[in-house]
Amino acid sequence: MVALKDILLQVLLAGSAVFLIPLLYLGLSKQQVMRMDHAGKVNFSFAATSVISMLLCLIFALSVGSETVPISLSIIPVTLAILYCKAHIGAALSILHILFYFLLAHPYDLYGFLLHTGILLYPIVWLSAKRFKHNTCSRKMNTVIALITAELAVASLLWVVYVYPDTTYSKLHLILSALGYTAGALAAGGMSQLWLDRMGRYRGMEQQLSEEHHHYISETEKLHQILNAVPLSIATVDVEGKVVFVNELMKQTAKEQLPCTSAHNLIGQHASQFVEQEQADKMEHSIQQAVVHGEVSVLTVRYGSHVFLSRTVPIYAYAAKGSKEVSGAMITIQDVTELEMLRSELDNVDRLSLVGQMAASITHEVRNPMAVVRGFLQLMQEKSPESLNHYYRIVMEELDRANSIINDFLSLAQNRIAEKEESQLHDIIHELSPLLWADANLRGQSIELMLAHNVPKLHLNAKEIKQVVLNLARNGMEAMTEKGVLTLETRMVDDRVELCVHDTGPGIPPVKQEKLFEPFYTTKAKGTGLGLSMCLSIVERHNGTITVESEEGQGTTFKVAFQC
Repeated sequence: MVALKDILLQVLLAGSAVFLIPLLYLGLSKQQVMRMDHAGKVNFSFAATSVISMLLCLIFALSVGSETVPISLSIIPVTLAILYCKAHIGAALSILHILFYFLLAHPYDLYGFLLHTGILLYPIVWLSAKRFKHNTCSRKMNTVIALITAELAVASLLWVVYVYPDTTYSKLHLILSALGYTAGALAAGGMSQLWLDRMGRYRGMEQQLSEEHHHYISETEKLHQILNAVPLSIATVDVEGKVVFVNELMKQTAKEQLPCTSAHNLIGQHASQFVEQEQADKMEHSIQQAVVHGEVSVLTVRYGSHVFLSRTVPIYAYAAKGSKEVSGAMITIQDVTELEMLRSELDNVDRLSLVGQMAASITHEVRNPMAVVRGFLQLMQEKSPESLNHYYRIVMEELDRANSIINDFLSLAQNRIAEKEESQLHDIIHELSPLLWADANLRGQSIELMLAHNVPKLHLNAKEIKQVVLNLARNGMEAMTEKGVLTLETRMVDDRVELCVHDTGPGIPPVKQEKLFEPFYTTKAKGTGLGLSMCLSIVERHNGTITVESEEGQGTTFKVAFQC
């Protein structure tokens, strides 16, 4: 019984190398454990516990009484450490095993050294270690059993040959002790090997789970950042319609624009709070359509002067068998107030364009009977007494004025693509200068030309540009009194050619400047209000811009810019 007790105690000491590993983590901080990878954990923990187990086995084997066969099982933790740990750790444990023997054994004995350290089988263990790490669990078990059996067989043989003749042990005692040590060693080694493999798998699963957890947290953070960066108000709701998540834009929209009663805390509230009470049923219906039937629904929401487009989309959760079921819905709310205004304005533009086309065709037809009327008036004037010439002149002047208005209107309504060719702006101005000088002389005014030398040729329709220059010049001359000066200037500004028409008239008040280019708006007593509108239409067809600068008492400058 004493021998059996000693054998069981030494078996427990030999197997403690594995079962003490979890205790080591209690002494480490969580940060230290997390910094070690799986291999580092196994090497560190198993090496430390193997040293403890090896030392306890040697102490016990060298201090037992005469009733027990003094065979040390310290070779078991050393063998497992060589097989499982890295090479330098296995070498360090082998050296420590030998040093512990010399520290504890007195007197030293060659046969005792070979018996307790098992050094004769170190080469076999080292040769098996490289291939051992890549074996399956069953092959690892077979290797451990074979090595431990060989070590116990060599230890028993050494004890029989060198120690047994000088003792009083019986053969039956020797056989039972050898069988007990062998069975215990195999049990300790086999259980330790199974425990290490199981622990390795669990540690691997734990590390994989930790990596998946960190990956999940990282992807969740990315998703939140993406949802906050999207220019849409987004909220997710559960199957009951209660808000689960809102992005930052939804919080801001709910606080500033939506009729939310609890804008400071949207989570947990029903999504119907995003709309007015009259539309709450529609919002609940759209959520039910998404949650129950998996349908996408769109709802137009109006609140105050704002118009919102609400879109409800089902959210699916995948079950274990690959099937999917609706777990909630996502609501996106987009402010489409400006879009609705643009759509309304576009409809108005289309209607105005149609009216303009009809008006252009009507005015074109009106001009024909007016020409007939004027012709008959001239015939009647020739046959009438001279006392009536004054009346005929007034009627024909008004007909000519009406015809001029019709011509300007037709020019303004014209929207065809202008036929352009490379032209020099200076040539157009020089062709018009005799006409402008003649008009200026009649008014007692003068004209100055300041034409730059570096102005390139432009793609222009010469007839239309002549009309623009003529209109702007005559507007300037009509605005000036006698001795006024009209200046025509060309210059390069960056990559644009600017034509400036400056007069020394009284200037235009700022209030009137904003309406200058509106059709039928004029500052002249007998003006039609179509001249500047026509100029703007022509310049825009040439992809240019026209602006006005004016100060009261300082004159007015019209700037026409063309892209080179």
